[in-house]
Parts: sequence; C-alpha cells; structure tokens
Amino acid sequence: MKWFLLFSEWFLDWARGTYWYIFGRRSGLCKTPISPQSSLAIDEKKKNRVLQKEFDEFEVPQNLDVIVIGSGIGGLTAAVTLAKLGKKVLVLEQDKKAGGLCKTFNVKDYEFDCGFHYVGQLHENSLLKVALDLLTDGQVHFAEQASHVDTVVIGKGAQCKKYTIYSGKKQMEAHLKTQFPNDSKAVEELFKIMKICSQKIHLLCMLKMVPLWFARFILWSGIADLISPIFRYSRTSTTDIVKSFTSNCDLLTVFSQIFYGVPPKQASCMIDALFLHHSKRGVYYPEGGASEIPYHMIQVLEKHGGKVLVNAPVSSILVDGKQMAIGVALKTEGEEVIEVRAPVIISNVGMFTTFKKLLPPRIQSNPEIQDFLHIMKPGKGFFQVFAGFNATKEELGISSTNTRLYKSNNMDQMMEEYFDSDKEDAPDNIPMMYVSFPSAKDPTSCTRFPGQSRMVIHTMVNPKWFGQWNNVNETERGQEYESYTMRFANHLFDWACVHFPKLKEKLVLLHAVSPINMHGLEATHGSMLSAEHSLERFQPLNIAKIRCNTPVKNLYLSGQDVFSAGYSGALHGGLLCASSVVDHCLYIDLLLLQKKLKKKAYKKLE
Repeated sequence: MKWFLLFSEWFLDWARGTYWYIFGRRSGLCKTPISPQSSLAIDEKKKNRVLQKEFDEFEVPQNLDVIVIGSGIGGLTAAVTLAKLGKKVLVLEQDKKAGGLCKTFNVKDYEFDCGFHYVGQLHENSLLKVALDLLTDGQVHFAEQASHVDTVVIGKGAQCKKYTIYSGKKQMEAHLKTQFPNDSKAVEELFKIMKICSQKIHLLCMLKMVPLWFARFILWSGIADLISPIFRYSRTSTTDIVKSFTSNCDLLTVFSQIFYGVPPKQASCMIDALFLHHSKRGVYYPEGGASEIPYHMIQVLEKHGGKVLVNAPVSSILVDGKQMAIGVALKTEGEEVIEVRAPVIISNVGMFTTFKKLLPPRIQSNPEIQDFLHIMKPGKGFFQVFAGFNATKEELGISSTNTRLYKSNNMDQMMEEYFDSDKEDAPDNIPMMYVSFPSAKDPTSCTRFPGQSRMVIHTMVNPKWFGQWNNVNETERGQEYESYTMRFANHLFDWACVHFPKLKEKLVLLHAVSPINMHGLEATHGSMLSAEHSLERFQPLNIAKIRCNTPVKNLYLSGQDVFSAGYSGALHGGLLCASSVVDHCLYIDLLLLQKKLKKKAYKKLE
C-alpha cells in the first residue's frame, strides 16, 4: 500500500508537470525580441565604462529586489534573467573589473583572458545559444574555430605519442577510431555514454528542483536507474567505466578531462563525458576577447534597470533574528561599513566563501549548512603562465588548437604522486599542462594587437606549497616567492617550447599567476573552479542536496558550485538560481523558444 501511494504521488507530480509544460503560465523571459547583431566595434574605453563602474553609496538604486554578490558569469546570468523578469537588481563586485573569469587583464600591452578558452554547443538554435542570446541580446560575435580542437601528447622525448581530437557530429568518433583501431568498440561505447549524458543531463538537474524527499525516493528505490543510466554514470568513476571496455590507458587519457584537478579514478564519468561532448559540434571564441560576454550582459542588465558596481567588497551577509538574509555589508577603503538591503541575496562567490566567510558565526554552525560543506571540498589550486611574443601566429607556427601534455598515461598514479610531493620538488615534476593560444582564436587580434601573439598555460598545484604567502600583501612577498613561482613558470614554458620551438626566441613577457593571487577572485585555495569535481560531489543524492536554495531563507547560490564548472556550467548555475528565486522552471520558456526558432529555421529551408 505504501509503495502504491508513493507511486501515485510520483505519477500525479509527473502529470501536473506535463500539464504545466503544455498549458501553464509563461514567465515572460523570452518576450523581448533579440536585436539584430550590430557590427563589432571594439572601443576599450567604452567597454571599461561598462565593466568598471566604481561603487558609490549614491549609485545604489532604491527599493532593490535582488543583490548579487560577484559578477562572474553565474552571477550575471542570474542578475540579467531576474532583471528581464522585472526585478530591480544590483551586482556587487570586489575586484576593479566585472566579469569574473571572463574578464581580461593587461600586462605590458599584452591582453590576456583570465580563464576562458572556448565555448562549445553554440551551433544554431542550440539551447546554450538560445540562452546566451537572451542574456547578451545576441550581440556577442563568436568566431567558430578550426575543427582540430585538441592535441593530446603523452610522454616526453622520442617515446611521446600524439592523439588529435576533431569536432564534428560524426567526425569526432570516426577520427578517434582511426587512432585506436584495436579499440574501436570501446570508442563506440564511450560515445554512446557521451550521447546519453548529453541528452539526459536534465534529469540530474531536475533532482535539484523536485522536493528532496522525492529525489531520495526515486534514487533509493532504483526508479532513477530504470529511467536512465545517467544516474549510474554520474556515480561511477571514469577509470572504472573506461577499463570496463579496454585496458588501453592512452584512450583513458584522451577521454579524461583532468584539468579540473581530479584524477580519473576519482572523477565522475558523466562529467568527463560532458566535457568531451561539449566540443563535439564545434568550438567558438568571442571576437574581441572573453570580456565581450560580460560587457554585453551588463548592458542588457542596465537596459532593464539593473547595475553592476566594482570595488565593492562585501564583508558579510546580513541575517536577522529569524535566520533570514536581509542584505549585505560592504567595507570601503576608509574602513567605513555600508549596509545595502534587499529581500533576496544571491551569492556567486562560491559555497565556501559564502558559508565560511560571509555568514555570521552563529549561522555558520547551523547543522544544515555544515551538511552542505561536508558534501563538497575545495578544488585544487590553479597555476597559470601568460606569455607574450613579438611575432604573428604564422611566424610562431601556432593555431587555435589546444594542447594537453602529460608525462605518462598513468594519470591516477602520477597525479597522486605529484600532489603528495615536497614543496621544493614540485616545480620540477609537473606531470601535466594545458596550452592555449587566445590570439590565434580571435580574428580581431591581428588588427587590435598587430605583430603580437599570446599564450596561456594552465596546470594544477597543491595550495599548501604556497601557504607561507597566503596572508602576505602582494608587494611584500619578496624574492623567495618570485623565485618559487618562476620555477614553475620556466619549467612549463620550456616544456611548451619542446612542441612549439619557435616560441623561445620571440618571447617578450612571462607572467605567472599562483593560487594566492588568482585574478582578484579570492577563491578558496586558489581554485578557479571552486568546489572539487570529485566523484563524491556527483553522487546523485549529493547533486539533489546541493541546491540554489540554502538553509538561510532568501539566500541563494549561483555559479559553478550549483552544478559544474566552466563557462557553460556557471551559466546554467545562474539559470537554475533564477528559477529558484521566482519559483518557476525557466528552462521551459527556453525550450519553447528553442522549438519556435527551430520551426522558423525549417520553414526558411522549405
């Protein structure tokens, strides 16, 4: 009888959702038509007037509905979405420039993106493109990149092996089969998993939106596994899945996306599958640099009455006696504390900063908040090298292709040994790195910066290696810090030069960024991706538990911690957050708009 009642309730919920989808109210998010795309005009002063509006108490709008802490893509997505739904929104950014990891910075006349490489799934009328066009009014010009997306190099010296990854709906799989002729069946199985994960990812997102008791029930009962195998892939490691098909560790290395700091034996197969699938239909780069995205998002926000103010460090979230968020406190350079109030507070600065730094101690000890923190742990620290060259891409022999370099194909062992290594040994034993040439991806680069090229290198580090400088002012870190960071930087650059030998003689600038000065983000342990993308995090029940709603009423989370990392993950985190705030699944509106646009496109072809 109990099972019958539970099933009946599930069926009624499903029927109600279906009815609402077909006949229910619409939010109005998609009512505003997208403007025709204007010609690209890159005026840095004009752009900075939008991205660098200084905080002033008199700039704060009256009668705010929403305050968003942090101007990364997750925060801006939630802000723009809510503003388009009629909310008066203020975004507060501690840094001097808005945009989070999509902002750019300059070193000696060389412009670099903080953390943007490319974005996939932007083919015509894809859901991501529909959402992005709504958020930017369709004004970002994206340049589609060459089909050769990645080169994976395993090993060093004469024994190194190279594999190439090409985009293309059918070409990606076919090309990998030619490189792994003895494992073509394994490649087929992995691509089946990729397809399932990409098509059924919404089921995992729905776990965050249904009542938690219901999510527990369908997971505990096994109903979820009957609905789709994505729940199994989510909770199974990449190593276990790949090794069930093949013993070829090179294929495991190509399939794994370890540059979020988790070895394949501790990574969710679903996440690795989604990351690889992300580039399957081609990859794109914003003309004019990554800051074009927040630049246009902020203009849409302002058009709907919102504001983004920088140099606005939020020191605490104000919580009343009923444990309800009612505003934020900012501490100005003159140590003056300014309070700004609103009935809804959204934090886009990561779960750890939100719960451990911004909430009052009496709230931090809340058992429900501690449960949140026990599920997640901070990710590995990032280390970046930004290099500038006085030569064109043709002269350097570089392209838009990204390169992933690994010392060996035993990633589980090599990453474990690396992160456990001694601080002094670590710079000389880096096991992996990611190389990207943003100047080769941006068609405007040759006119904006003639005769220049730029390279970015990423790797992961153990934050404890930099621990002695954590609370030391940048100007006081001294020669020891500079020498230590440059040991990492020089090792990485020399390794890159093995594969791009023309770089060294044209080098003008080598700039290192360690976990403790990560672009003004003040990310916990220098992790640009915030919470670790571990297997534990992506257990389906933990996915259900980590929601935009928090134990503090009217306080919501947005960004990478809501579901997954990266540009696309942060954007979806913002959409899920806005849906939670208005208590309306905004994806329904986006899906209906997508369907309408596809119909329109088909009619044009007839």
